[in-house]
Amino acid sequence: MKLLTKLSLAAVITLTLFSCAPESLDDKADALIESTKVIPPKSIELEILELINNYRLSEGLNPLQSMTIIKSTAFTHTDYMVDTQTVSHANFFTRSNYLKSNAGAKSVSENVAYGYSSAQSVVNAWMRSESHKKNIEGDFTNFEVSAEKDIDGRWYFTNIFIKK
Repeated sequence: MKLLTKLSLAAVITLTLFSCAPESLDDKADALIESTKVIPPKSIELEILELINNYRLSEGLNPLQSMTIIKSTAFTHTDYMVDTQTVSHANFFTRSNYLKSNAGAKSVSENVAYGYSSAQSVVNAWMRSESHKKNIEGDFTNFEVSAEKDIDGRWYFTNIFIKK
C-alpha cells in the first residue's frame, strides 16, 4: 500500500474514533457530576414506579426498590434525550458501567419512551413490547425512572433497572 494511502486511512480512522465519539470527556464529567444530584420525584414518576411494582407483585415477582443514584443516572439520560429531541439508548454502556462501579450493580437494563401523556399509557406501551416487558419482569432488585418534558410539553422517559 502506498504511504499516502496508509496515512489517509490512518487519518480517517483517527477522525472517526475521536470526532464522532458519542460523548466528549466534558460530557462524561458533566454526567458524573449530574448523577450525584438528588432530583425530587414528579407524580408521574412515582405513578410509573408504583404501576411497575404492582404488576410485578401480581406476577409473584419481588417489588423493586428505588435508589437515588439510579434516579440521577436516569435523569441525565432523559435530559440528554430532551436536549437532542431523540429517543435512544445512546451511551447506555456508560450508564451501565457507572452503575456497576458506583451502585454495586451486577446487571443493568433500561426502557425509554417518548410522547406518552400519563404513567399508565407509558407503562402500557412498555408492556405491549416484548423487550420492554422483559425488563419490567426481569431479575432485578432496584429501579428508578425519570420523566421530563421538552419545550413543546412532550414527555420523555428513562426507566433503569439494576440487579445488585
